[in-house]
Amino acid sequence: MTGSPLYPSIPRRLTSMVYESLLLFGLVAVGFILPHALLGTLAQVVAPSWVVRTHFILLLMLYYVWFWLNGGQTLAMKTWKIQVQDRSGAPLRPLQAVLRYLAAWPSLLFFGIGVFWALFDKDRQFLHDRIAGSRLILIAPEQKPAKS
Repeated sequence: MTGSPLYPSIPRRLTSMVYESLLLFGLVAVGFILPHALLGTLAQVVAPSWVVRTHFILLLMLYYVWFWLNGGQTLAMKTWKIQVQDRSGAPLRPLQAVLRYLAAWPSLLFFGIGVFWALFDKDRQFLHDRIAGSRLILIAPEQKPAKS
């Protein structure tokens, strides 16, 4: 990539996040609700709450980290032409992707502080991107995503 990267606007990133949440309904239905429903129905067993929470968090982590490490884009990010990479423009490293995912939880859940952070950040990056050393860039139509 030559020159400075283009950063996606905050409304574009928020729209991508909303679209991502719609896509995640299918993942959660198949990868989370179905196994627990089958376990309860067929084995008459209800998993402890800590198992349920851990299963949910790990399922989403697997989704995000896999996509970020394999092309730098989730399904919604591909649609909205957004890619995540490290600050130098290289693909994320595995621990960096996990850190970004884990930092996104408090960044989003504590009244969206990580999203508000982007309003004041010089590159309009979210707080969890600053923490993980990653950045979101806009993929130009003629530009191909970075290979991992």
